[in-house]
Amino acid sequence: MNLTGAQALIKSLEMERTEVVFGLPGGCILPAYDPLLDSTIRHILVRHEQGAGHMAEGYAHVTGRPGVAMVTSGPAATNLVTPLCDAYMDSVPLVAITGQVARSAIGTDAFQECDTVGITRSVTKHNELVMDPEELPLIVRQAFHLATTGRPGPVLIDVPKDVLTARIDWWWPTDDELLASLPGYRPTVKGHPRMVREAARLIAAAERPVIYAGGGILKARAAEALAELAELTGIPVVTTLMARGAFPDGHPLNLGMPGMHGNYTAITAMQEADLLIALGARFDDRVTGRVDGFAPDARIIHVDIDPAELGKVRRPDVPIVGDCRQVIGEVVRAVRALLDGGEVTLPDRTPWRSRISGWQERYPLHYDPPVEGDALKPQFVMEALRDSAPEGTILASGVGQHQMWASQYWRFTEPYTWVNSGGLGTMGFSVPAAIGAKVGRPDRTVWAVDGDGCFQMTAQELVTASSERIPIKVAILNNAYLGMVRQWQEMFYDERYSEVYLSPDLPDYVKWAEAMGCVALRVEDPDEVQPAIDKANAVDDRPVVIDFRTDAREKVFPMVPAGAANGDVVVHPSQATATRKVVQ
Repeated sequence: MNLTGAQALIKSLEMERTEVVFGLPGGCILPAYDPLLDSTIRHILVRHEQGAGHMAEGYAHVTGRPGVAMVTSGPAATNLVTPLCDAYMDSVPLVAITGQVARSAIGTDAFQECDTVGITRSVTKHNELVMDPEELPLIVRQAFHLATTGRPGPVLIDVPKDVLTARIDWWWPTDDELLASLPGYRPTVKGHPRMVREAARLIAAAERPVIYAGGGILKARAAEALAELAELTGIPVVTTLMARGAFPDGHPLNLGMPGMHGNYTAITAMQEADLLIALGARFDDRVTGRVDGFAPDARIIHVDIDPAELGKVRRPDVPIVGDCRQVIGEVVRAVRALLDGGEVTLPDRTPWRSRISGWQERYPLHYDPPVEGDALKPQFVMEALRDSAPEGTILASGVGQHQMWASQYWRFTEPYTWVNSGGLGTMGFSVPAAIGAKVGRPDRTVWAVDGDGCFQMTAQELVTASSERIPIKVAILNNAYLGMVRQWQEMFYDERYSEVYLSPDLPDYVKWAEAMGCVALRVEDPDEVQPAIDKANAVDDRPVVIDFRTDAREKVFPMVPAGAANGDVVVHPSQATATRKVVQ
């Protein structure tokens, strides 16, 4: 079968069972858009290339399959850099296809030429400039394999225009040909047996253990394995921002989210632990606080598919390279063998459970209830959204205060229902990511919680949602400020509010949303919250935007100040008059 490079590219995507491509055409990628007309692949036309990348991320978050974004050369490719970096930081499987000027023009500063491979080398797991049209099928197959195996991540294919117009004899590489083409790529998935046995012995001996579950649990589809380990050992679990939903919030062993804005119990349990079992977590600075003060008495078991993560921040006592799901299963079997063989008995952890219960009772999440005349409390809005959400609702968030309130106050009962930007912290992530999530799971309700600052960055993608009939729902927690920046300026810069005020009425979010084809509502009074949410949940044929006018004075607590140790966690002023040290 003789095909053009463009036809081979689209056929290769079909062979990889691609359902949808998010993209925007332009000169150099234009040949690839013609065979799309005859393809089974759905194309979603975005309004900005950054939106294509974030939609592909949202799709990948909820399906586990790689999201695909396709854009042209030059500025289109550079607009894709932010979502590529976001996906790289959060280990999201993504395949990006960018157009490039013809091979003969590369290096001449041709119109809309840029060194896409050079620009994206540090924010992709792998990238490649296609110089031989015959290699297109193999390069596409490599891209999907690399994006989804080992530590997932984004892969970029840069395709010159004349490669797309050249003709080739169609072929599709076999599994053996694929593996032979990647001789240096063999991710370790099984744990080292000696390390697994040593991990089991530490788990069986620890008096104050905590399971530190990171986003790698979700990437490895290891939620069931995590539950099995926790229930076998009775060890409490903290779920990082990227792992929310990996272990049900209603489970008695779930302590919630740790970190800079985690809850007091999760932060303090990690700090006081004598053993941390880190599973698919990378000891991020938002979790550890000041590293030399983090969990000073804890021995560390660290399981990760990426050997570069072991010892990068904290030296583990038992390092295990491998796939989280497989390694957890191996550890479970090793612990069972120790217990069933009578070699060990679990220590009495009653005092540890008692201390944890004491922290939970003394320092629950808290906000002051509103008094007459107060603006809406954002936490109250989150609780109302949570309590009204249909079963299985997917929640996407932007970045800032609203992201922390969303993670704190939502109840996650199943995995793959939380879509957020963790490592890069990308403002503007929420709306396009929610669109991608809804495309991936059209059977689910998808809410995007956004701040007014975030919303203004990518709101134009609601035009995409309206025109493509993708009925997401958006809750803007509009406090007229860059809220997290304001919180820091208030707490650490003597209330010197420099360039954080945004205005509650400019733009008019209701008129803007209506102009983009959405149902739009404004809510200023607590009594209006529930009716507005009910109306939004009832609309299923177009996007809905609710402008919640919230109190700018509200801060996110608890909080570990930047540069401080986790023992210096600041709780809500009603729970303390000053920074508290760890309560013994």
